[in-house]
Amino acid sequence: MNWRELETEAPDIADLGKQRLDQARVALLATLRKDGSPRISPVEPFLTEGQLLFGAISWSLKTRDLVRDPRCVLHSAISGPDSGEGELKLYGRATEADDQVRDNCQEGWWLSRPPDTATVFALNIEQATFISWDTEQSQMTVRSWSPQRGFTETRRSYP
Repeated sequence: MNWRELETEAPDIADLGKQRLDQARVALLATLRKDGSPRISPVEPFLTEGQLLFGAISWSLKTRDLVRDPRCVLHSAISGPDSGEGELKLYGRATEADDQVRDNCQEGWWLSRPPDTATVFALNIEQATFISWDTEQSQMTVRSWSPQRGFTETRRSYP
């Protein structure tokens, strides 16, 4: 599912997630190394033409990971342990974006570099979660979507 489809299937997650991505402008991307161990890297996500895009230097380890095994997790960045900032978690597979989508992302850093410098990926979302924190009430709200369960929302106390 692309971002536009997430907006239809789970609009609360998409709306809150977009706000979080717009605020932070950086997210963390987990990929799988050749030996199966995890790698985490910062990326700049962009929403363009209903797609969530991110670029990587073409010869980076992150790109090699995704070309070999497209499974990944994108997690919005937070600034501190008790900041109360929401957390977007997107599980899915990265595929190389087509040239039209890549070129239409006007904010993409890759537009100012030679085309072979960057590989631009679109995230195909298989599961989405947004966690909201009410630090004053010690409550967390977990909104999740998956094809098997659809949209769910639960609230619970923490810690």
